[in-house]
Amino acid sequence: MKREHKKEKFSDQLKRYVLIAIGATLAAVALELFLIPNSVIDGGIIGISLLLNIITGIPFGILILLINLPFLFFGFKHIGKSFFISSVLAIALLAIIEFPLKSVGPFVTDPLLATVFGGLILGAGVGLVIRNGGALDGTEILGILLTRRIPFSVGEFVMFLNVFIFGWAGFVLTWEKAMYSILTYYIASKMIDMVIQGLDETKAIIIVSDEYEDLSDAIVERLGRSVTKLHGKGGISDNEKDVIYVVVTRLEISKLKQIVRDVDPTAFVTIMNTQETHGATFKSAIH
Repeated sequence: MKREHKKEKFSDQLKRYVLIAIGATLAAVALELFLIPNSVIDGGIIGISLLLNIITGIPFGILILLINLPFLFFGFKHIGKSFFISSVLAIALLAIIEFPLKSVGPFVTDPLLATVFGGLILGAGVGLVIRNGGALDGTEILGILLTRRIPFSVGEFVMFLNVFIFGWAGFVLTWEKAMYSILTYYIASKMIDMVIQGLDETKAIIIVSDEYEDLSDAIVERLGRSVTKLHGKGGISDNEKDVIYVVVTRLEISKLKQIVRDVDPTAFVTIMNTQETHGATFKSAIH
């Protein structure tokens, strides 16, 4: 029997669209009050639109909408209708909100302050849009399309494209402004990661130990975290053993290492970054 997929609740959909609107507003504020007045750009389609705006005088809002449209249609075909609607909403709002902000004037005139705070605000806005299922920049969509035909990953393609964008900015804006733009892109990308992943960074740990029973009990009792036992087999010895899997916050890593040292100093431990952690059982323990 085919299982029917539940539709997104209206309240959840409304909340998502409101957050997308807030993200688009933050991006518009960063661009018009911080970056554009100081001739600083970002990477990707936003950067290309800003450069074309400087060269041609065509409004930035129109450029970013027109340049993104082909990539959004590709996203509609390969990612889905919800992504397409969310992205069109975000980009349209960015174009609309950006226009009246032109008359407000720059918030700061110092290029370094504009770079740092503009990058932070832009990254927060773009991250909010991405976290809620949309996009303000079609660069990664283009990367997905092209990397099926070229021997590069999406990340490598985006970086390759940005090298040309910032090189172009060096000729159009001066090399000093290009360097500020690279700094903006770096700050914005880190802020995007922070918004998407959340502030509560977690780590996934895999522990291989002959003392897995005692180690599991110790982690539950001393750290307050539940563990999952995975059945494994040694590649060389062919011996069967249980492998412990546990997720903790980054502040609990040190205590977990101490528990492992106390119970089994010879245990093999692998610590991995996690993008997000969901589930009612994952709660911060108070020690």
